[in-house]
Amino acid sequence: MNTLIWLVGAVAQIIFYLVLIQLVIGLLIQFDVLNRRQQFVWQIYNGINQLLDPLLAPIRRILPPAGGMDFSPLVLLLGLWALQTLLVNCFIRGAC
Repeated sequence: MNTLIWLVGAVAQIIFYLVLIQLVIGLLIQFDVLNRRQQFVWQIYNGINQLLDPLLAPIRRILPPAGGMDFSPLVLLLGLWALQTLLVNCFIRGAC
């Protein structure tokens, strides 16, 4: 059971970092620091978007963009944080 909790926590941590990378690259593209026409930048950004889209799409259906901003990555980060907190409490206390 501890291995399963560790595995879910590790996957949640990887998703957390992917969302942060997506946000940073998106902001750098938005402010013209990175060029979307560069193939390397586009492949990384598009690949991360394709990985995260199945997780973000249900949130986007429930939470529409407000003022042109997409808050679904923030909701996903908060959900991952809550999941990690729950897993840590399960792992430390041993009672899930």
